[in-house]
Amino acid sequence: MGTQQPDERTGTRESDGRARGTGRRALLGAAVLGAGGAVLGLPGTAGAAQSGAAGHRGGGLRSLPVPTIIGHRGASGYRPEHTFGSYELALDLGAHVVEAGDLVPTRDGHLVCRHEPEIGGTTDVADHPEFADRRTTKTLDGVPTTGWFTEDFTLAELKTLRATERIPANRPHNTLYDGRWEIPTFEEVLKWQDEQTRKRGRQVWIYPETKHPTYFRGLGLGLEERVAKLLRRHGKDGKDSPVILQSFEPTSIQRLNKLVDNPLVVLLSSADSRPYDFVATGDARTVADLVTPRGLREIASYAQGIGPTVDLVIPKDADGNLAAPSTLVRDAHAAGLILHPYTVRNENPFLPPKFRKGTAKDAYGDVFGVFQAYFATGIDGVFTDNADTGLLAREDFLANRPVNH
Repeated sequence: MGTQQPDERTGTRESDGRARGTGRRALLGAAVLGAGGAVLGLPGTAGAAQSGAAGHRGGGLRSLPVPTIIGHRGASGYRPEHTFGSYELALDLGAHVVEAGDLVPTRDGHLVCRHEPEIGGTTDVADHPEFADRRTTKTLDGVPTTGWFTEDFTLAELKTLRATERIPANRPHNTLYDGRWEIPTFEEVLKWQDEQTRKRGRQVWIYPETKHPTYFRGLGLGLEERVAKLLRRHGKDGKDSPVILQSFEPTSIQRLNKLVDNPLVVLLSSADSRPYDFVATGDARTVADLVTPRGLREIASYAQGIGPTVDLVIPKDADGNLAAPSTLVRDAHAAGLILHPYTVRNENPFLPPKFRKGTAKDAYGDVFGVFQAYFATGIDGVFTDNADTGLLAREDFLANRPVNH
């Protein structure tokens, strides 16, 4: 999850390649305990959370608690993103859903979990002299991008790398975990999901994304067919499957809609942006066109939800502070769509100026106030790098919400 733009050594590992001693052993005690048992992700908590939630009932996507707290790339506020350490910590912190998998392919056609195909900023590839000659510049969705790309590596080669913190200036403490975990494959994530579901006594949900599907289809590495094949293999391709699929490219979601019955979500960037599949095919529409009532009805013909940037839900004024909410929540609900906006983070630079505390890049601001503003719009859930914070904010919101008699 993110915008459309590219943005311990090996040790002892489990037989499936995951490092022992994962982040789930560090529960950030006081913050989590303060949120109550439901936040701890104990057996039965999904039902407990649902009983206190507003809105949706029924199977599949609409069985999730509302508002849903989605662990953005796991618990990426505390661990390097898209690692099993990050994913498991998100569950330990109580996330209802884990965004386990921004999916990009390897040269030999495997799907792996990285925020972007360029991996110079999220792995230690630059420390591997054997891969120095793989550094190159490519045009990724129209943007010249320099680094190392997953499609130039076999899976075996990628497995020699280790994950690192993507934004160390904002999260210097996360660098402690640099080098501890390897890059997971999507198939490993699907097996992990089953393992964690059995272990925790509750259904674990995941929310993978197809990344740059037009770009990869042009390389002969189509994503949707690979995703569908793996979901079918693991029996997770049904409408009530606990795997929500998302993409910034509407045609990728349309393609998936023909291949699987999973819940589908169209991601939406800034209002003036164009999905890259639109750019590639000469479709002049922008996101602003997609969020009109007509555009939303069209999305509802092949998807069950949208994942808008939070700025589409509450625009910002010239100073970067929250203005009046838009009509997007109302309009999307009228079209039968759920909304899972992205992304709320705790650190100052990611918050509107009025919610910041001090000027330090790694300091936390008043993120609880930000969560309350977004929850008050009626959104169905939110992506956050800090699931424990999100759950505490959710608890506050539900406790203070007027009760209709």
